Amino acid sequence: MFASLGRYVVKHPWQIIAGWIVAAVVIVAFAPALPNSSNESDFLPRHYESIKAATVQQEAFPAAFTPTMIGVFQRSDGKPLTKADQAKVASLAGLITDKKIKYVQRVVPAPASPKKLVQTLLFQTPEQTQSNYLKLNDTAKEVRSQLHAMVKGTDLKVGTTGAIAQSLDQQEASGNSDAIIGIATIGLIIVLLLVIFRSPIIAFLPIVLIGVVSQVANGLIGFAAKVFGLKADSSINQLLIVVLFGVGTDYILFLMFRYRERLRAGEDPKQAMVTAVTRVGEAIASAAGVVIIAFLAMSLSSLGMLRAMGPSLAIAVAVTLIAGLTLVPAVVSLLGTKVFWPSKAWQKEPTGARYAAIGSSLGKRPAVFAAVSGLVLLVLAISALGFKPTFDLAGSSMPKTAESVVALHDLERDMPAGATEPTDVYVQAKTPLDKAALASYKTKLAAVDGVGSVAAPKLSRDGRTADFSVILADSPESDKALDTVAGPLRDAAHHNAPEGATAYVGGITSVYVDIKAAMNRDYALVFPVAAVLIMIVLGVLLRSLVAPWYLMVSVGLGFLATLGATTLIFQGIQGESGLMFMLPLIMYMFVVALGTDYNILMVSRLREEAQEGMSPRDAAAVAIRHAGPTIGAAGLILAGSFGSLMLAGNSLLSSMGFALACGIVMAAFVMATIFTPALTALIGHLAWWPGHGDEKDPAAEEQVPASAH
Repeated sequence: MFASLGRYVVKHPWQIIAGWIVAAVVIVAFAPALPNSSNESDFLPRHYESIKAATVQQEAFPAAFTPTMIGVFQRSDGKPLTKADQAKVASLAGLITDKKIKYVQRVVPAPASPKKLVQTLLFQTPEQTQSNYLKLNDTAKEVRSQLHAMVKGTDLKVGTTGAIAQSLDQQEASGNSDAIIGIATIGLIIVLLLVIFRSPIIAFLPIVLIGVVSQVANGLIGFAAKVFGLKADSSINQLLIVVLFGVGTDYILFLMFRYRERLRAGEDPKQAMVTAVTRVGEAIASAAGVVIIAFLAMSLSSLGMLRAMGPSLAIAVAVTLIAGLTLVPAVVSLLGTKVFWPSKAWQKEPTGARYAAIGSSLGKRPAVFAAVSGLVLLVLAISALGFKPTFDLAGSSMPKTAESVVALHDLERDMPAGATEPTDVYVQAKTPLDKAALASYKTKLAAVDGVGSVAAPKLSRDGRTADFSVILADSPESDKALDTVAGPLRDAAHHNAPEGATAYVGGITSVYVDIKAAMNRDYALVFPVAAVLIMIVLGVLLRSLVAPWYLMVSVGLGFLATLGATTLIFQGIQGESGLMFMLPLIMYMFVVALGTDYNILMVSRLREEAQEGMSPRDAAAVAIRHAGPTIGAAGLILAGSFGSLMLAGNSLLSSMGFALACGIVMAAFVMATIFTPALTALIGHLAWWPGHGDEKDPAAEEQVPASAH
């Protein structure tokens, strides 16, 4: 099949290129834009308690006041606020309202804290969404400016915190990080390709071709979102760029290395491309199939964002695969050897013998290489047991000097840490609630360990629903707050609800509790399903029931070792309280899927050499010599692309960038180059049981000209 495809593409390159151009123009012109989603039910299923609570709030208290920004006032000398100070703060509510700042719907002065050390103004704005967060950031900036001006020259000082204040600080902390990351990624790809091939044409080829592919992929995702009701939104755009450039460059490298190899073997340029597609096409298609399966498995997630992200990324990889087997060969076949201009290095084998030396040593002592590399992975994997998830995304993505962080700490001087994001307990009955029973209920909630205070209940108009505002003693996103809500608070709320009433615990901490439960459920479902499907692909590709098992063990060890290394660096050495709660799932999406790509490329080449009559050990040595540079270059580029996230300047993206880069490095330079071929050499012919895929295939021999050998 791949031989026929290669011959057709090389024979009709202009048809292929024209087809891509027409498809790109039509898709871009008519594809619907990706929607912006802000509905909580799109993230968590409705059966979770936090979503039920949100539904109760919307029905019973549609005009409920939820501050999105908090002005925190205190005296410059640190002393308690005087009555004059408190009156001044209260008067600022009217003054700031008179400024008619866009999107500020309401400003409410709150009483001074118990020890009179701080006092707050509560600001209400529209709910923050993917589409309006930049506008609300501007609102937060204007509010800050006005408040600072109003207290200038007085004994008061002010800071702002809350959701939109934190969003503004995140934006300012990142600065131009998005642009820096994009430039660094593209720049790294260009520089490394220049070093590898010494040709500006090859260096810029992936940038141009993947730019076209990305437009087609975005358009198809838009169509899929509209036709199939896919809950994709524009928040995946940045992730798509990383995936497209990372995976696309890998596939181009796989093809170009084999193309150059066939030219060195004496084939003419067109036949060399046909042979390259024939030989490496199955490996690329299988590798892409693994990535697509891994991403599609995300549709089994209970989290709406991940259910949308998986199919969207799968579409992008599928488009990249098609381009890698059609558009790239068509363009290169037209350019011929000019694609390497001005370098002449493609004409002869490089003198560097690093991978040849590694392959030779491994072929002689595969047990030593397997044991040492396996031990390194195992030791790092043990460190993964110390992984602690954190939901404090805002705090970990901003410097400690950011105004919202400082203001939050100031607020905590005299108020419970949960004051910025109160938890709401809703009690709902079919008949009007008894006020005496509600008073008793409030007392029981206040007695829960981890609860700072409980406000008097607010009743709905019909008297059948009550809202208790609960301020937790700990920060809303902290582990202690999550434990309080997940355990004693929900238990107390449910068991002590007035007779005939049902209680629901809502608020951001409750949402985090449910997300944590949903992700634990996803880990138990998505990972095993993806592993089984990937093993099926590997079994079909390698015609073996043995190889898929140790290949998945290799990838699993690499995944755990990467998580362990990240935990060791950021929690152990840098002292972070935890790592982003979604990190294991993000690592799974990239490290496991893309790491399997490299294993496939190496084992496919090893099988190819075995089919030429080599022993398992010799085949491993030659496979490392030829496939090692390809995997090394692809891994270096992909790791560098992910590593550029560390330039963002905050611990959140730094840990993510490090984890992904570290995972790709392990996959390329430890798993695929050492551990997997060493195991294959040790297992020998049994690795290909029962298909005996290492034996010469007469049918394949007929497809590839003799000159290809």
